[in-house]
Amino acid sequence: MGTQPQVGTRVSLRYRLPAGSVPPLSDVVGHLIDVGPTLRVRDKRGDVVTVAAVDVVTIRPLSDMPVRTSEIRNLEHAAALAWPGVEQQWIDGWLLRFGHGSTRRANSAVPLLPSPGTDWKAIADWYAARSAPPLIAAPDRLYRVQANDLVDGENVVMATKLTDFTARAPSTATVTSGPGDDWSALHPRAVPLDVLTAVVDGEVAFASVAGAGVVRGAVTSSPDGTRWAGLSSLHVVEASRRRGLARALCADVLAWAVDRGATRAYVQVLADNTAATRLYESMGFRAHHRSRYVSLG
Repeated sequence: MGTQPQVGTRVSLRYRLPAGSVPPLSDVVGHLIDVGPTLRVRDKRGDVVTVAAVDVVTIRPLSDMPVRTSEIRNLEHAAALAWPGVEQQWIDGWLLRFGHGSTRRANSAVPLLPSPGTDWKAIADWYAARSAPPLIAAPDRLYRVQANDLVDGENVVMATKLTDFTARAPSTATVTSGPGDDWSALHPRAVPLDVLTAVVDGEVAFASVAGAGVVRGAVTSSPDGTRWAGLSSLHVVEASRRRGLARALCADVLAWAVDRGATRAYVQVLADNTAATRLYESMGFRAHHRSRYVSLG
């Protein structure tokens, strides 16, 4: 077979069954969770089909599982409240966020109301007044990227339904309402404290394993009433990787979120971050939609 799609891609795969099988071929549609000599595909029921690469007849990339525009808007609304910067303002259907220029997420305008306006000057002036470049977040279908737009930072927004995490084995992670010195020392980005802890109509939590890894979680609600848990700022030091620590940290935060009424979870992953995509796929997350940033400057 030719070049294999990346892990996380939704595919239609046709493959040979063992000699003598009737019919001789079978098909599976789902998300790739492993590639190489052996491919593994998780279908929409959650079952995993394992196929040797030599048995693959055809493999065709598909678009991410269709979702309604309203579902994208609801998730993006909850995510914006979970990473709102230190100052926000609504302008013509857009939520503008400012966070001292630290992280694009906390310093961009996102279209959250149906039929948002196109008063780019008002948005640019708002950011100029804060000595910040005008940047908009452009989720699928909420903003149509134009041919001359300056686009950067495409990410895949992944989502899952939350199950009951209370029955899992106890973890060594500490979960607190603030990052603390240990959490801040481990995280590689110097994000200001007020940006890290900011949330609108929700709660934040910071999980850490001393000297090993950290993650941030937030619980906020979307306009349809769904309580969402958002994962961000996941980092595990090199010496502690490939031991399941990243998964354990995320599970701790998701358990915390379930206790606060969250029923769904999301995470934003850079489109080329295969390792992170594989981790979240293994936890049951699926691609929901994509987003990117557009500079108005």
